[in-house]
Amino acid sequence: MNPYTPILLMIVVALVVAIGGLVATGFLGTKRYNRVKVANYECGVEATPNAGTAGRFPIKYYLTAMTFIIFDIEVVFLYPWAVSFDKLGAFGLIAVLTFIFLITVPFVYEWRRGGLEWD
Repeated sequence: MNPYTPILLMIVVALVVAIGGLVATGFLGTKRYNRVKVANYECGVEATPNAGTAGRFPIKYYLTAMTFIIFDIEVVFLYPWAVSFDKLGAFGLIAVLTFIFLITVPFVYEWRRGGLEWD
């Protein structure tokens, strides 16, 4: 037996379950549309009044969320370095210090610009 067969089988089963769920809700789900269901809604933030059909939303929340995600993912890159810290030596230390510097510069810029304040 090929060692990749169970992985391939699991991928196929996951796709069947995912696509089957979407197809089942399309057939079995209720289709009662009203004004509230088709109105613009985004994370509890009301749409800007008089925006017409564009449905504009304030973007302050989303900018802060994206900033968090970007810096959070960058910090995750430090975990492999921490695990193999003793094997990398001076080169690893210089590389991670450069990486931390490159993370800190945009963070300070964002902070001074006021992107992390909730007014």
